[in-house]
Amino acid sequence: MKVRMSCVGLRNLLQGLSFSVKYYSKHNHLQTICLYSKIQQKKCHILDCSGSTCTHKTLPAGNILPWRLFSCKQEGTKIPSKRMQNTSIITSEPLYKNLLKSEQENWNDISARYKAMTERIKEKLEELHKYTFNSVSPRIRFGENVYFEENGYIFLSKADDDEGNVDVLFSTKDLGFSDAFIQRIRISPDQRYMAISFKSENSEEATCVIMKLDHSPVVEEVIPSVFSFEWATNDVLYYTSQKNLKCQNVFMTTFTDQKHTKLVYTEQDARFFVDIYCTKDRRFLTINSNSKTTSEVWLIDCRHPFKLPALVQARTKGVIYHIEHRNDELYILTTYGELAEYKLMKAPVASSGMENWQLVYALEKKTKLVDLEMFTDHCVMFLKNAGHLYLNVISFVSHLVQSIELPTWACEFELESHPEHTTSTCYFQLTSPVHPPKCFAYSFKENNLIEQAVQEVPIITNCHTTRLLAKSKDETLVPITVFHSMNSKELHRKPLLVHVYGAYGIDLNMSFKEEKLMLIEEGWILAYCHVRGGGELGLSWHKDGCQYNKLKGLHDLKACIMLLHQLGFSQPKYTALAAASAGGVLAGALCNTDPELIRAMVLQAPFVDVLNTMMKTHLPLTIEEQEEWGNPLADEKCMKYIKSYCPYQNIKPQCYPSVFITAYENDQRIPLTGVLQYVQKLRKAALDHASRTSKKGNWIPSIILDIQANGNHCDSSWEDSMNEVARHLAFLNKELEEVCHLQHHTKSGK
Repeated sequence: MKVRMSCVGLRNLLQGLSFSVKYYSKHNHLQTICLYSKIQQKKCHILDCSGSTCTHKTLPAGNILPWRLFSCKQEGTKIPSKRMQNTSIITSEPLYKNLLKSEQENWNDISARYKAMTERIKEKLEELHKYTFNSVSPRIRFGENVYFEENGYIFLSKADDDEGNVDVLFSTKDLGFSDAFIQRIRISPDQRYMAISFKSENSEEATCVIMKLDHSPVVEEVIPSVFSFEWATNDVLYYTSQKNLKCQNVFMTTFTDQKHTKLVYTEQDARFFVDIYCTKDRRFLTINSNSKTTSEVWLIDCRHPFKLPALVQARTKGVIYHIEHRNDELYILTTYGELAEYKLMKAPVASSGMENWQLVYALEKKTKLVDLEMFTDHCVMFLKNAGHLYLNVISFVSHLVQSIELPTWACEFELESHPEHTTSTCYFQLTSPVHPPKCFAYSFKENNLIEQAVQEVPIITNCHTTRLLAKSKDETLVPITVFHSMNSKELHRKPLLVHVYGAYGIDLNMSFKEEKLMLIEEGWILAYCHVRGGGELGLSWHKDGCQYNKLKGLHDLKACIMLLHQLGFSQPKYTALAAASAGGVLAGALCNTDPELIRAMVLQAPFVDVLNTMMKTHLPLTIEEQEEWGNPLADEKCMKYIKSYCPYQNIKPQCYPSVFITAYENDQRIPLTGVLQYVQKLRKAALDHASRTSKKGNWIPSIILDIQANGNHCDSSWEDSMNEVARHLAFLNKELEEVCHLQHHTKSGK
């Protein structure tokens, strides 16, 4: 590549899909990725550049719900009375500070025991990253021009330039955002302006900078606290503002000779979250107001951007819908109708009400719609069923549906960031936790799937993939995906790392991570338990695991682990459990009900104090989360049900597994007070049990809390992410090594 300005090598500009619920809720991308998937690409702090779900290129991409799908906004609540307030929480600021200081000192005292192994793991991850990093940068193409980013530089090249000549437009460092993540990029239709948003790792609010792309690009405007934005015309930008994790206002700003900004839409219902999307043919902008169960969409005609937005269909409780456009017809992805799975429907633009919706295609039962892409004459649905991936290609010309099977090893899609609407080929990547992404293309003309020739990664993925079904307490079959080395013998003696999430209708992330491959190479077994509450088998799978069905997810997890052991995949004393964010609910609950099933547990920003959190309506997400967990303030039955499984509420003196928790001081989604309280109570219960059953050589679990000053629930730097993963793996190796050592010592003594 010939660069016309001194700069570093190319990196990824992630664009992807539109933001969905996964980002703006407790279950943002840390939860979708479960654990050990936080490692981001070195120095490339790109989250989303065309509206993706909190994504990095090493991201949890395949868990993306259909574009703009859900919002994180939830059901309303009553104001709690004093009688109903739960006061068993940390309320004193001095007490909080004392607990925080105590845990920080405790970690400083014990961290030395993991230092050597942490460094070894970091070296291994760095080495793997050199070989697995994909240097092909996703790009935004406008006619003959191609835009992309690398290490904070924005580049421009020509699509037909085979010599690799590029121009450097500007650097983010010059804009004062050298340490920030690029969250999203939008380019005006005439390419005179570029809107680009930045977000630091210690904040969830982004700043949007509008650059005028002249011969010498200059900053035209800076807009703080912006979430989503789209160009309606060459000089009219619509955007949504964000405050305290909420997004309810839409503004329009112009870049004509007489600049002005005005409020064009306000969402009055606190349950709803608002974002902006541009249809693939650029005919309409859509104002999408979503709760977890209900949607409402307003259209802005890009040919008449100053007209008032037009309502597509008034919100109807329980009906989710999202809009695309083709040939003066709206294509509507919706849950409307019998069988509450997604359907593709259509209606004329001029008469878009629900009574005019006509069915185009309905998903089969227990099928997960991962994403959908619209092209001129085709629609591609990216689907998942019981862990298997496939495509359904719908022709708008022949009205035929072509189902395309994909390789059996594939577990996740990584979609092209900003596909051209008129292209005749759909590009995407397939990946798994232990398979680096491979590029594929589906040709509409040839009606075939092509695996694109790319430079092979010099790593042999000698890994076997097994898919199992565990029978839960109510006879429901729960999918499990298992990975292990083909060379492994005596699997019952190998360490097993079990992953779980089970909330918000979100799949476990199963995209490639260097640390997963490293574990396989070192003899570990990896198991992913697709329990109810997640989205692996469609919307009904989520519904069957939320609110009063939360215990079903716990029963599923127990059944999965027991089946793994019964089939000879490790055994309890060599088994560890990994979870993040809302996944901490099921993981923590299992530790209370069946601690004998696992030896160790690692949690990342875990949600472990459900009851107390859902009682605090002043927290930014409490009201919005009630459709997932229920409203204990208004419903005593709900309060009792949450209390029956809440990890914090059910801690008792017993033999617990060892636990390592990472939490963040700047986490706006999971209150640090709840994590501190959980750790204190868990540690006390473990010590009480040990003192009551004091025997020679009695094992006392390690209960460790690592509080990070940098990073938050969504983002950390590459270095912080790698250090965190390395500490988790060092902890697990240490715990399981001790078991092996004690077993060997006992046999030798005999």
